[in-house]
Amino acid sequence: MFPRQLTILGVGLLGGSIGLALRSVSPTSRIIGFGHRRQTLDKAMEIGAIDAAELDPAVAVAGSDLVILCTPVGIFESLLKQISPSLSAGALVTDVGSTKRSVVRSAESILPKSVDFVASHPIAGSEKRGVEFSRADLFSNQLCILTPTDRTKPPALEKIEKFWQSLGMRTVRISPEDHDRLLADVSHLPHLLAAALVAMQEDAGLDLCGKGFLDTTRIAGGDGGLWRDILLDNADNLKAGLKRLQSQLAIAELMLDSQSKDALRDWLDAAANRRQKVLEKKLREINPD
Repeated sequence: MFPRQLTILGVGLLGGSIGLALRSVSPTSRIIGFGHRRQTLDKAMEIGAIDAAELDPAVAVAGSDLVILCTPVGIFESLLKQISPSLSAGALVTDVGSTKRSVVRSAESILPKSVDFVASHPIAGSEKRGVEFSRADLFSNQLCILTPTDRTKPPALEKIEKFWQSLGMRTVRISPEDHDRLLADVSHLPHLLAAALVAMQEDAGLDLCGKGFLDTTRIAGGDGGLWRDILLDNADNLKAGLKRLQSQLAIAELMLDSQSKDALRDWLDAAANRRQKVLEKKLREINPD
C-alpha cells in the first residue's frame, strides 16, 4: 500500500499535500521532490513534505517505486520523456492532472514496458497556490478518479487505488474519454465562466460587489498557467459545454424579453432544487454516518 520511495514531480499545493499526507500514514516512506525552483523545494523540505530535493527529474525518479506527476498537464509529455530512461523496472507512475486523454496517450507511448502507468485525478485542491498551503488532510474524504484503459494492468490499478485510499480518498473508475467529457462541464467550464464574470465587470461595479460575487468567482483566483493548459487540452469538450450553456442563456434571455415571470421562477427553482440534491448527496458521501 505504501511506497518505499515516492517521487513527487512538481511540489506545489497538491504535490506538497501528497507528501504530508503520506508522511502522516507512512513515516518510513522516503519522499523525493522535483521542482524548477530551489526556493520552493527548500520550503517543501522545511514543512516536511519531502525528504530530499532534486532539480533534475531523471535523478529524482531513480530508485523510486512510485512516481506522481504533479506539474501542469502541459509539460507532462516532456517530463515523461525525461524520466523514462531512469525509471526502475516495476515502478508505478501516476498523475494528478485534470485532463486524462492526453496524459494516457503520452504515458502509454513513452514509458517503457517495464513500468506501469495508471492515470489519476484527485478532486481536491484550492485556488491558493504554492507548497506553503499544503495540508496533510487535503485529500480526506475527497474523490479520486482513476481512468484505466485496456492496457492498464489490474494489479497496478489496484495498487494506485489503494494508495489514494490510504490518504483518505474515495475512488471511482471511469474511462479517460468520459472523464474529460464530464469534467469539462463540472470543473473546466465553471473556471472559464468565473474568469469571464470577472473580466466583464466595470471597475465601478467591482467596487460594489458583495460576498455572492466573490463566492461565485472564487475559482478564478487559480493559477493561470495551470488552467490554460487544462482548458486547451480539453478544448473540444469545453466548446461542446459552451454550446449547451449558450442554449440555457438563450432560454433565460427569451424569458427576460417576454417578462415570463412564472417560467423564470420555475427555471430558477429547478436549478436551486437540483443543486440542493447534489449538495445533500456530496454531504452524505463525505459524512456517511
